[in-house]
Amino acid sequence: MVFSSLLFLFFFLPTTLLLYFCGSRKMKNGILLIVSLIFYAWGEPVYIFLMIFSAITDYFHGLFIQKYRLTAPLKAKLGLLSSIVINLSLLSFFKYADFLIENINNLFGMNVNALDLPLPIGLSFYTFQTMSYAIDVYRGRVKAQQNPLTLALYVCLFPQLIAGPIVRYEIIEHELKDRRVTLNQFSEGVKIFLIGLGKKVLLANNIGFLWSEIQQQSPAELSVLSAWMGIAAFGLQLYFDFSGYSDMAIGLGKMFGFNFPQNFNYPFVSRSISDFWRRWHMTLGGWFRDYVYIPLGGSRKGKYRLYLNLFIVWGLTGLWHGAAWNFVAWGLYFGVLIAIEKAGLLVLREKMHPIFQHIYAFVIIMISWVLFVFEDLSMSFTYLEIMFGFSGQALVNERFMYDAYTNAILFLLAFIGSVPILKTLRNKMTRWHKVIDEILIPVFCLLILVLSTAYLADDSYNPFLYFRF
Repeated sequence: MVFSSLLFLFFFLPTTLLLYFCGSRKMKNGILLIVSLIFYAWGEPVYIFLMIFSAITDYFHGLFIQKYRLTAPLKAKLGLLSSIVINLSLLSFFKYADFLIENINNLFGMNVNALDLPLPIGLSFYTFQTMSYAIDVYRGRVKAQQNPLTLALYVCLFPQLIAGPIVRYEIIEHELKDRRVTLNQFSEGVKIFLIGLGKKVLLANNIGFLWSEIQQQSPAELSVLSAWMGIAAFGLQLYFDFSGYSDMAIGLGKMFGFNFPQNFNYPFVSRSISDFWRRWHMTLGGWFRDYVYIPLGGSRKGKYRLYLNLFIVWGLTGLWHGAAWNFVAWGLYFGVLIAIEKAGLLVLREKMHPIFQHIYAFVIIMISWVLFVFEDLSMSFTYLEIMFGFSGQALVNERFMYDAYTNAILFLLAFIGSVPILKTLRNKMTRWHKVIDEILIPVFCLLILVLSTAYLADDSYNPFLYFRF
């Protein structure tokens, strides 16, 4: 079940809200846990036991680590190591086993059969959450949760279960025990949810359809500008798909009294790659920073160790996104660029006009999407050759003109939605804040709901890209 479905919008969510707000205060966590398990089991009834196993395992590990953290540090460290090994083993088995088998076969000329296991939805997300819980208990940042059902709710909480944002236990520790939902918080959650729904259904789905059409063209049919338009469409689809889903998760969290962290902050206004990754999938970047980069030494052990740490972190970031070499290449690509920026490129960039800074970031990011979208790296290089005019294709052709004409309004809306134009405009119109907040925004959100419902009722093209990760 996905948030952007009629089943969720008009059956699951209203039923859940009714049960939740009709239940007593003591029942609310239990209600949320039950509906979260139903939500997950709707699509993957078998793998629900994997998620429950993960929650139970880290519950007992948390208690063990806290018991010995001060009195027997070695035992606590072994408990933490056990938790990390179990979590990473589950993730590696389901996500990377076939990738490992494929590479062993290629390297040694063997013919080991692939396991062909489907990837449990959300495994990459909730594994990182449970790992951060055990690590933070070991560090003394949080106390181990004494109630196993409360910890299970943290792991299984349906708004952020299958695609993040990656919510650390310390962020919602208090809200798991005691929370209140005010009318303002609930209405804010509805607004954020509907804006996310519009991003996903009205923008991501439509611009993704354009990318699908361009991707189906043979390289010989593509013009240079068609290749650029196609990869720009993919980047916008990925952004609106994932940020829209994150917004829906954050909005749902507010409806139930939780304050989840922001996951995107207008990444396409970035002027550098370092800035881009401070704005894109912020919870993942923060996770790798706090649990991998800093423990490795960060920038504290000299510049060569800094570069090594960057490569390790970005190689792992790429591998987290998928079990294929193109994702590793994609991660290392960013690692190299960020290392170059830290080595002095950022100083040179500051001397450039802001327009050229944006162009620099735009070109680098577009190249990265090519590495990201094609699992076959040879296809990536072929596409890049077309983009930069090395394959002899025309700059434009009739197909490009048709696609550009028929999708001009869509690109304009996507541009407006991907930069803080409306937010800035609203902040400047101080005299109109009350009218905007009390009339225009509710009408706008209602329009999104009507249009999204019409789209979902009439169209079956409703992919969610991050299910594969």
